[in-house]
Amino acid sequence: MSNESLVKVFADALAIAPARINDQLAYNSIEEWDSTAHMVLVAAIEQHFGVMLETQEVLGLSSFDKAKEILGRHGIQFDK
Repeated sequence: MSNESLVKVFADALAIAPARINDQLAYNSIEEWDSTAHMVLVAAIEQHFGVMLETQEVLGLSSFDKAKEILGRHGIQFDK
């Protein structure tokens, strides 16, 4: 799967430009990704990819790169 689908989910949930999203984008590294936005992002990821994240995964979703890793555990693989 293309990274673009996950970039779009992040961009929409955090209300930021897709160009700002890269593997190093991390929770609380930008003003837009605070605790409230984190829950919006989790809900958007779950809805878009049809998964239900476990509590530990929600807490561990600390970066764009980590989101790809977590989704990989649910069988969703992204292009390198």
